[in-house]
Amino acid sequence: MKAVKLSAQFLLMTALLWMPVNSEAFPFGKKAAGLEESAQAAYGPGGMTITPDGSYIISCHQFFDPEMKVIRMDKDEMWQAFPNRAMNTGEGNAPLVLDSVLGVECDKDGIVWMLDNGRRSEKQPKLVAWNTKKNRLHRVIPITEAALIETSFLDDLALDPEEPFIYLADPAAGDDAALIVVDLVTGLSRRVLHGDHAVRAEKIGLRMDGQRVTVKRPDGRQVQPLGGVNPIAVDKKGKWLFFGPMNGRILYQIPTKDLRNPALLEEELTGRIKRVSGQKPIASSMSIDSKGNIYFADIQRHAITYISVADQRLHELVTDPRILWPDGLTFGTDGKLHFFTSQLNRSAIFNGGKDRSQPPYWIFKIKAKASGTVGR
Repeated sequence: MKAVKLSAQFLLMTALLWMPVNSEAFPFGKKAAGLEESAQAAYGPGGMTITPDGSYIISCHQFFDPEMKVIRMDKDEMWQAFPNRAMNTGEGNAPLVLDSVLGVECDKDGIVWMLDNGRRSEKQPKLVAWNTKKNRLHRVIPITEAALIETSFLDDLALDPEEPFIYLADPAAGDDAALIVVDLVTGLSRRVLHGDHAVRAEKIGLRMDGQRVTVKRPDGRQVQPLGGVNPIAVDKKGKWLFFGPMNGRILYQIPTKDLRNPALLEEELTGRIKRVSGQKPIASSMSIDSKGNIYFADIQRHAITYISVADQRLHELVTDPRILWPDGLTFGTDGKLHFFTSQLNRSAIFNGGKDRSQPPYWIFKIKAKASGTVGR
């Protein structure tokens, strides 16, 4: 993959023309009910998972340029480098070095899968799996070059609970977004639905606190980022992958068996996509409970919202002024829904090179409409 500097890559990932914002009134309340403060992240977080022993594992977002790439909260509620300092910094005899991890997810066996998009140092993207029960490297899977393009910015992953596959979201530059299917048996990756309507960004910009969220182009113009497919999630039985563009109102689903079938032509695969709802918010994370309700880290509304399995409409679970760019939705060992506030809109890339974020980066938890489980 041709090297592109991170700052330039992010601009490629966004739309290069300003688009009008399609803002909608949404009569949500302004005070949280049942929202619990669980912990505080040590760095601006990018992704989160919870292990079977209840530990938080957080990827540190590359936009904040953190010292560590992934951290874990220990039993004394102190944050430590994960899996170890050497793999975060390159010191010592590390078997490999993490570059820029965003997506993280733990399976039922305590294997933490980390999606390293390589964009901090222009390294080849890879999946890194660490066995938390045996405290050792489980596997490293480089993402096949044929599955990548120049603007690739791998962001999210979803583990298949029944089959040896992992699905990745590549929002790329918006119009060239795609899903990537990783076969854990062969270690090979395939790019699918490249540029399909269901993965491309819609012309819906993001507003927070009455302001447009923008980035500065090399020519000095302020433009709004329009993100392609992200987030993604697999239902608990592994039958469906749910997805849609981050900047988009439509939530889609596709059978995972069709994604796994390399014999299907692209037009055939497109024909298997089903529309779920036209009320998806601009969201950075998604999770599904045991009943099939689909939750979103609703950035624009400072909220966690959900599409009910009963009526396929969007409802509020919780909103609170402390919820600043929520992300990392995951169910814990307590059956509750956990998430963090990243303050990503305050990072330097959105603020002319100045990081305006301020601790605490809260991790919250709340009772969902139905319980969920750790791992797949």
